[in-house]
Amino acid sequence: MMKMKLSLLLICSVLFWSNIFCQNATPSVSERDTVICGTITDGGNGDPLIGASIVIKGTTYGTITDVNGQYCLKIPKQGHYTLVCSYTGFTTTETAIVTKGVKKERLDFKLNGSTLLQEVVVTGYGTIKRRESTGAVSIINSRVAGLSISRRNKNQVDKKTIDKPFAFTKANKKQKRDFKHQRDSIEKLGGFNTEEYGYWLENNYKSPKDDALSTFSIDVDRASYANVRRFISNGTKPPSGAVRIEEMINYFDYNYPAPPSQSEHPLSIISEMGTCPWNKDHLLLHIGLQGKRLDLEKAPQNNLVFLIDVSGSMESSNKLPLVKEALRILINNLREQDHVALVVYAGSAGLVLPPTSGTRKETILNALNALQAGGSTAGGAGIQLAYKTAQENFVPDGNNRVILATDGDFNVGVSSESELVKLIEDKRKTGVFLSVLGFGMGNYKDSKMEQLADKGNGNYAYIDNIDEAKKVFGKEMGGTLYTIAKDVKFQLEFNPSVVESYRLIGYENRLLDKEDFNDDTKDAGEVGAGHTVTALYEIIPKGTEMTQTESPSVDKLRYQKTIPTIKSGRNEVVFLKLRYKKPTEDTSILIEQAVPNVSLSLSQTSDNFRFAAAVAGFAQILRQSKFIGDFDMNKAKTLATGSLGKDTEGYRAGFIQLIELAQRMDTTAKN
Repeated sequence: MMKMKLSLLLICSVLFWSNIFCQNATPSVSERDTVICGTITDGGNGDPLIGASIVIKGTTYGTITDVNGQYCLKIPKQGHYTLVCSYTGFTTTETAIVTKGVKKERLDFKLNGSTLLQEVVVTGYGTIKRRESTGAVSIINSRVAGLSISRRNKNQVDKKTIDKPFAFTKANKKQKRDFKHQRDSIEKLGGFNTEEYGYWLENNYKSPKDDALSTFSIDVDRASYANVRRFISNGTKPPSGAVRIEEMINYFDYNYPAPPSQSEHPLSIISEMGTCPWNKDHLLLHIGLQGKRLDLEKAPQNNLVFLIDVSGSMESSNKLPLVKEALRILINNLREQDHVALVVYAGSAGLVLPPTSGTRKETILNALNALQAGGSTAGGAGIQLAYKTAQENFVPDGNNRVILATDGDFNVGVSSESELVKLIEDKRKTGVFLSVLGFGMGNYKDSKMEQLADKGNGNYAYIDNIDEAKKVFGKEMGGTLYTIAKDVKFQLEFNPSVVESYRLIGYENRLLDKEDFNDDTKDAGEVGAGHTVTALYEIIPKGTEMTQTESPSVDKLRYQKTIPTIKSGRNEVVFLKLRYKKPTEDTSILIEQAVPNVSLSLSQTSDNFRFAAAVAGFAQILRQSKFIGDFDMNKAKTLATGSLGKDTEGYRAGFIQLIELAQRMDTTAKN
């Protein structure tokens, strides 16, 4: 009888909320709108490409394909555009179109495998296959009513390039008119791009005589790399605020030595120092942190609440439909003792599925699949209901977590960043952790979601395609769900007898005051099971002549005595301290370790050292750092290519492809 009541409750709940959220599921189309739909397939075998991207060049306005390789893109203004079709491991193509206000058109793409990685293509994650490919891209079904299509040639440019001087001959004056049409069309779409990113000044050099201590919170978020990949794959340079160097580096698993089984700590620390790739007179200090791994079959019981944004802004295929595909991966990995609840929010919030055992996968999936997008976005109300649900079903010594899936575009009720952060800070005291999953483009609120995850004792990932979902909820499921250490922070004391000056690369929004290190009330980052964390410092050795850019710009003090340099520590470059708390405790535990003053030539360093340096160099290029001299994408690519290591999952090979896509984008802009 109890089971029958629960089943009836589930059915009624699903039907009720499905009816509400279906009301605005179909996008409205005005008289001047054109909706382009089609299928993107593998040109080699005809299989549909799931999560392939199709965007309007020069904007972040676009969508991705669904599980059948199908897409629909609404273009709300008539005009001239270039569509960019891309997918990891395949050659990106660009197609110029002219929309003429016809309601619906069809445009299919066939993508062939890329030769960028010497014909090595990563299929999914975990399988690497060699394939024959010419790198060509063919377009089928290109003759449609109301849609003029021309193949892009080397003279065509995007909005950023179009305003540069360009020598037009009589023969290409028509191209000039086309360029102007495309630029004007993109400007009309400009209002649809409301993405938001934070901004932080690049860390400068510091003298250990004046600032011997460097203190920061660790960061295991990976969102920045996936988001940057989305921009570059779509032929658009990412904004500076989207490039968080530490997240770019930490996207990759460095497989550092695990903590010994008999260790009292769930974390281990490694260090390595070698020649800096972008300045041979400088050194690069590599600090690595490895979290212990868990046997997921023996992991603590899960009390999970999926908090899903089903507002109107989530209707495109790279949002709510991709959310469903991503969470389906997690649901299929649940055990009998695990429980999942489903909370949704649009104009208001509601409980679609009460806590349900992981064995009832069909029931959970049916509730998930019934969701449709529509309405405004009451994110604050959804967060409160999700935490309330998690608290009512709290599992002592279990994994109590809210998983928020959204584009971050909250606009009803508690919606400002400061209000939401305050709400999350209050809720984290309950012992419920927060994971934030970002989806979509065009109105993506990156800065808001990073803050929510940071203040909610959680992690933040950006899901740009189904393969990234497999990474987050498949290979890295332990790190995504199970926190093994919270409020983890570093403090490094640099030895002034061997260090002239130093700078921390990245972590600009994770810096702490030196007094915060011993203050257990100060919030810091969390480490999940199996997570690795990497931090890099560029060091100018003692006695090295510094440029004006490298020299800390502080005059000598008039009234302070010069303190003699202590000689006893010449065999140490830095003294490293780390504090962390166990997930359910409030008192921190201290780990200390001296780093010897031993440096290697770049060729002698480990694959991990060189690969992390390559990623850091590439990220600094994207941010236009003033510290990297003539280090360019070719050098980053060479460094990464020589440090792939085992790369069984293909992530590092994917990074090389990303560099080459960025190079092609730069070449197109220069031409």
